[in-house]
Amino acid sequence: MSAPTVLAEYAPGIHASIPELEYHTLPGLSSTGIKHLLDCPARYEHERTHRTEKKAFDLGHAVHELVLGEGMGIEVVEADSWRTKAAQEARDAARAAGLVPMLVADHARARVAADAVLAHPDAGRLLTGGMPEVSVLWDDPTTGVRCRGRLDYWHEGAHVVVDLKTTARSAAPRGIDRLAQSLGWHTQAAHYRAGVEHLTGRAPRFLHVVVEVDAPHLVSVVELDADYLAIGAADVRHAIDTYAHCAESGEWPGYAPGVHQIAPPRWLDSTPTEEA
Repeated sequence: MSAPTVLAEYAPGIHASIPELEYHTLPGLSSTGIKHLLDCPARYEHERTHRTEKKAFDLGHAVHELVLGEGMGIEVVEADSWRTKAAQEARDAARAAGLVPMLVADHARARVAADAVLAHPDAGRLLTGGMPEVSVLWDDPTTGVRCRGRLDYWHEGAHVVVDLKTTARSAAPRGIDRLAQSLGWHTQAAHYRAGVEHLTGRAPRFLHVVVEVDAPHLVSVVELDADYLAIGAADVRHAIDTYAHCAESGEWPGYAPGVHQIAPPRWLDSTPTEEA
């Protein structure tokens, strides 16, 4: 997608009016960058210099925009697939203009999912009365590394951050812990909370609104507990320190050499099931 070629200068603070595409051009370590650093510094450096918008994110971008009222803009292409040349040209033109191209059917899916969020008794209330798409910029007090985050929804008075998540899996609260872990929700929450706390003197409450992109478009509201957030905070601290070291040395190593022993995850039951 196209992006502004001139970087604006923004002081550390909470900014409510930075366009999304401009935000992504700003310097600073984001929660996505932290996830890449936790994989390995080489992953971070590659993604930093080869940033692309993944098509799989289009549906999520659309749901966000339909719920929050702000985003990159949606271009609905009147076609039932991307197979035709006309549809492909319309798609490419939309991306070149910085818009999210969507087929009619996909846009309808996004609309139903957004409506489900807004109609939910808890999610709908959490996503009204505040400020959408708020950018947070701060300098890490330990290393001086510039950090940034993009809050989906910010309730300044209540000091609450609401993060909207779309998923092709189940949004059932009883099983969402594995989804949260695999996608790094705990590191994102910890990173954003650290930024808001640094700027305001108080860590915010951080809530996730989760909606299924497929029917029946079920919605849940979840909150990571203190232990989960503490793990996220430790991971964020490690990632920022790693970034500072790599930036100073100019070296961005990959995975450690040698043979790595892999143990089963704790949730995997190794006991064979006896047949009746």
